[in-house]
Amino acid sequence: MSNTNRSGRGKNRRNSAASQGQGSASASRQPSQSSRPSTRQQGKEVRSQGASLSAVRPKGRTRESAPIEGLPVSKNEETIIDIIGMNHDGEGVGRANGYTLFVQGALPGETVRVRVMKTKKQHGYAKLLEIVKASPDRVSAPCPIYDQCGGCQIQHMSYAGQLAWKRQLVVDNLQRIGKLNVMVEDAEDTEQGIRVLPTMGMDEPWRYRNKAQVPIGAAEGGLVGGFYAKGSHRIIDMESCLIQHEHNDEVVAKVKEIGSHFGISAYNEETGRGLLRHVVVKKAFRTGEMMLVLVTNGRDIPYKDEWIGSIREAIPHVTSICQNVNKKQTNVIFGDETRVLWGRDVIYDYIGDVQFAISARSFYQVNPVQTEVLYGKTVEYAGLSGKETVIDAYCGIGTISLFLAQHADQVYGVEIVPEAIEDARSNAMLNEMRNVKFEVGASEDVIPRWKEQGIEADVIVVDPPRKGCDPRLLETILEMKPERVVYVSCNPSTLARDLRVLEDGGYRTVEVTPVDMFPHTVHVECVVGMQRKDT
Repeated sequence: MSNTNRSGRGKNRRNSAASQGQGSASASRQPSQSSRPSTRQQGKEVRSQGASLSAVRPKGRTRESAPIEGLPVSKNEETIIDIIGMNHDGEGVGRANGYTLFVQGALPGETVRVRVMKTKKQHGYAKLLEIVKASPDRVSAPCPIYDQCGGCQIQHMSYAGQLAWKRQLVVDNLQRIGKLNVMVEDAEDTEQGIRVLPTMGMDEPWRYRNKAQVPIGAAEGGLVGGFYAKGSHRIIDMESCLIQHEHNDEVVAKVKEIGSHFGISAYNEETGRGLLRHVVVKKAFRTGEMMLVLVTNGRDIPYKDEWIGSIREAIPHVTSICQNVNKKQTNVIFGDETRVLWGRDVIYDYIGDVQFAISARSFYQVNPVQTEVLYGKTVEYAGLSGKETVIDAYCGIGTISLFLAQHADQVYGVEIVPEAIEDARSNAMLNEMRNVKFEVGASEDVIPRWKEQGIEADVIVVDPPRKGCDPRLLETILEMKPERVVYVSCNPSTLARDLRVLEDGGYRTVEVTPVDMFPHTVHVECVVGMQRKDT
């Protein structure tokens, strides 16, 4: 998943290959056509039934073991089951005589015929063979390579169904892990429990990604780029990704075409030879500027001037062409050296009224439309009047901090990655914001030091990685006793765990808003407003 570096930890922690539309392929979701209401092309988040079951799918794959005696099903057995929910991986959850089966591609409310592929003591995995009774939320996935890619997990579910399921996923985690009382949807009395609002979705949930990271390989006829075939590192060529901005697709296609024309070699991870490893494209939605980054296995590029000239001629909206050198035999995309081949070293974009400079390696939210929604909700829950002091833990490059600084008296941001803090300070200067201060370090170390210096926070905002808040940070928050806490989360399970700690420490969870940052994937963000109980 993800790069755990915070400058790339930010939401790169969230934007794994699975959410980029370029990742290892998932198991095929293509059942028998005999009973399906529609077909899917193949190529080179009843509504109560949309409840998500929070059954946890183990991450590891173990060696094949002897059959387990006494189970109601056996490997390779075919059976018909009802799908009663969907887990956090987007797999349908059904039961055969009380035994849980996870079924990729099945939706809540469906009756399906499956073949049992693997069994464990408590649960097993089955392959979808036929849809006997389809869910009203089942749709035909528009992407021609959906079954092969795996970057999107739930394109076969209507968008309204996705949004309802993502809300329910959040509710399930709050109740099961956090042991929190969630009020009935549409209830008026907030004393009944936590209000979880409907998921805030997109008007147009396609072509929303502003960054593409495409591995490059070789095939007859030249360069290919797209995604890795299931269970291998063989690259499948891809011409279009429906969640990428169209210009990203165009740039990648042109780079492959021009590179093939000049005989540029593709990197081979087995031999460590070949030049071009990845093509990275960044698109600024508001300004229209684009950056192309060529990740290479060495500094020397054959026909460099001719190649750059051809790219500039073919793609005039590219305003920056950079090279990143990565000679290491690793699956990490970027190396340590980046240089500008043509144009500027950054492109500029806006989130709301705040301008950001985006370099080749700096983190920037990949869905700018929903980022503005997410940050707007964060500001709302912070309840700022212009007089408050706010601390932004896990501040990254300062995106939330600068949003908050427009409405607060003073904002302090802390982040453990030095490069992210450099970007944060640069962005503060770019926007001429002088009421924000950034410091490098762990939040749980820096914030107590600030308190010793007399800094008292009215509001603390946390935006942690998927693993959630460090326990020491939660202790620090309870010791600081801010009037309000705003928790921005990319993982409902660790969110629920941390909210339980804060609730036990004297805070009340008032409202939760799920935000769909990554349509057609299983990922969901949340913004949570908390109030100290004695205020």
